[in-house]
Amino acid sequence: MSVQETGILIGGNSEGAQIRMRPSMANRHGLIAGATGTGKTVSMQLLMESFASMGVPVFSADVKGDLSGIALASEPGDKVNERIEKIGIEGYSPRGNPVLFWDFFGKTGHPVRTTISEMGPLLLSRLLGLNDVQEGVLEFVFTIADDEGLLLLDLKDLKGLVQWMDENEKELKKEYGNISGATLGAIQRRLVTLNEAGGEIFFGEPALKLDHLMQKDFSGNGVISILDARSLMTDPRLYSTFLLWLLSELFEQLPEVGDPDKPKMVFFFDEAHLLFEDTPPALQSKIEQVVRLIRSKGVGVYFVTQNPMDVPEAILGQLGHKVQHALRAFTPKDQKAVRAAAQTFRVNPDLNTEQVITELGVGEALVSVLDEEGSPTQVERTLVAPPQSRIGPLSQEEREERFSSSPIKGFYEEAIDRESAFEKLKEREKELQKKLEEEERTEQEELYERKTKRRGYQRQTATEAFFKSACRRAGTLIVNSVVRGILGGRRR
Repeated sequence: MSVQETGILIGGNSEGAQIRMRPSMANRHGLIAGATGTGKTVSMQLLMESFASMGVPVFSADVKGDLSGIALASEPGDKVNERIEKIGIEGYSPRGNPVLFWDFFGKTGHPVRTTISEMGPLLLSRLLGLNDVQEGVLEFVFTIADDEGLLLLDLKDLKGLVQWMDENEKELKKEYGNISGATLGAIQRRLVTLNEAGGEIFFGEPALKLDHLMQKDFSGNGVISILDARSLMTDPRLYSTFLLWLLSELFEQLPEVGDPDKPKMVFFFDEAHLLFEDTPPALQSKIEQVVRLIRSKGVGVYFVTQNPMDVPEAILGQLGHKVQHALRAFTPKDQKAVRAAAQTFRVNPDLNTEQVITELGVGEALVSVLDEEGSPTQVERTLVAPPQSRIGPLSQEEREERFSSSPIKGFYEEAIDRESAFEKLKEREKELQKKLEEEERTEQEELYERKTKRRGYQRQTATEAFFKSACRRAGTLIVNSVVRGILGGRRR
């Protein structure tokens, strides 16, 4: 029987009963939690390959670099075989999965890009770490870009537009109100920092196509997309904002499907606590809205983190499936976290949940799933089933071999820089400079013409003055001669 018919096997309880998740409830979201080294990644890998075998595309970020082994079949040893027998797994068959590798920086997978316009002012403000005033000005930047017909594709587009606004601050105030030059300067400085952190690589074209994340192979298996996030984790804000953007894009672009027999896609959000750190209220509200409504688009979201309390209560209450690995209780704060985690489960009268959380071994978890009515089942202490794929990373050669045979090889590798805001603003600057030069040349010509006319007038006036002076002298001589003739003056 197929996984869709039998359900997704998570493991077996102490009484030998198998714990399975209903595919029709898989879009009700879930949580995988536990301290470091307790088996969270293996549980995530188990669910990822189970969804893929049902024909459901999967996306996950690989923050430690050990998820890539899901592409190859496992080689079970004695411990795995013992676990298989203990859980009562029939027909265990090692197998690999179809995988697409992605890398934010384009080194170990296909480059991942989006445009400034697609990211939008709300997420971009979080990425830049802007305050409320700066966020308001950034929204004006997007408004002005629309009004001016300017495409914002990459960082140089945004930097160019902010600089143009700074230079034309007085004119813009007349139409858009007060836009502080100091605030624009602060945004420019943040853009420089983002550029140095890799923003120049991330923002641009060709932008990521969601269709490439929602593929199936020729056998009908869902393709697993794995984002290499090891380098990306050096900037947690960039990592979490990108994944939130991707989740928002799925929400906005996918059609409503209600409650399907199985999800259209499953999204795993590792290191989920990063999503909620320093999150402004407006963005927090958007996250809650997306998580609440995206299940109607057929998308299941699974948060992976160390402690359930890392997830806000409003979102935690929407997570129907829970796989809780061991937590440590060395300090009063740890003990409080354990108590809170235990209270998120439906009570099992035969199980002291709070105590068991601290006693779980590696590969054990407290598990609760949704029943056919959509209600949480009683929590069960569960031995988690082993994945059918390899646990651990691929070698560099194995990864390169699979990457070289990718069906979308060559689509994202070369960046495209088409005409957008930066180029148009440069063109405007050239036209303005040309116009200023023409005006200056015309002004110089007019000034020269006026000076030339003035000098010509002065020369004409001097000639006339000389002529008049000569006439006066000649007239004087004639008059004198006549007078002498009349008065009988001597002739010389």
